[in-house]
Amino acid sequence: MPELPEIEIIKRSLFKMINKAKIINIKINNKNLRYTLPSTFSKHLIGEKILKISRRSKYLIFHFKKKLLLAHLGMSGKLLLMRNFDNTIFKTSFYYDLNVQQKHNHIYFKLNNSLTLIYNDVRRFGFFKLYNTTQMKKIIFLKKLGLEPFSKKFSTKYFKKFIQNRKKNVKNLLMDQTFISGLGNIYVNEVLFMSKIKPSRKCNNLNNNEIKNLIMNIRKILKFSISKGGSSIKDFKNTFGETGNFQQFFYVYGQENKKCSRISCKGKVKKITISSRSSFYCNKCQN
Repeated sequence: MPELPEIEIIKRSLFKMINKAKIINIKINNKNLRYTLPSTFSKHLIGEKILKISRRSKYLIFHFKKKLLLAHLGMSGKLLLMRNFDNTIFKTSFYYDLNVQQKHNHIYFKLNNSLTLIYNDVRRFGFFKLYNTTQMKKIIFLKKLGLEPFSKKFSTKYFKKFIQNRKKNVKNLLMDQTFISGLGNIYVNEVLFMSKIKPSRKCNNLNNNEIKNLIMNIRKILKFSISKGGSSIKDFKNTFGETGNFQQFFYVYGQENKKCSRISCKGKVKKITISSRSSFYCNKCQN
């Protein structure tokens, strides 16, 4: 599943390519996504101009004059752009295979700038939900989300208050979207390595310095990943065909049995399973 950096890159790519474009037609090949598209879906969007594209956690939000379109890519969803006059495809999403099959193209949004936005999803776990602009603060998917990692409110004070009386491990804490939104398995592994904290460590045992380091490293790694185009574990590309290459800088994720990358450390990267997810850490420098 795409994490915050990948969705941020998709947002920026789409903003450059389709912001201010108007939807002139919609073709739905399969309305049965994670949530079934209503029969009025096309009617409410045709003729609408995209005024802004924003991101909240792992969600994309398309803003129109009086409406919002909330999009989530699920496990395998991808947003593609097709140039109408020669059918050139620009890939914008985390996806499993470079051979995109047309049978998995479920929605075509034809725009007035000679481009068509295509939603392709093999597993159909992604979804689109339409809301009135006035409902923004009531959207259930967004209401339950914790702070954005780059929010000024994401502070030591907020962190300490949240973990008070909680005994969950720090890995699960950082994966908890009601605490901090947008982080997934890849980036949490890297953040914990940078912070020298073992993923199975109880979060209520963290001291102030460790919490400060965690917050700092979360922001540092996310910014770095965005600058490198996101992770390409599953061939992520942006609209310009540029492959993300953050995976070239992984310290622990997928590095099982390799030597720790810290020059002063003689440890090895170990793999354990926490809540059914693979967790990687150095057995010497992460405590």
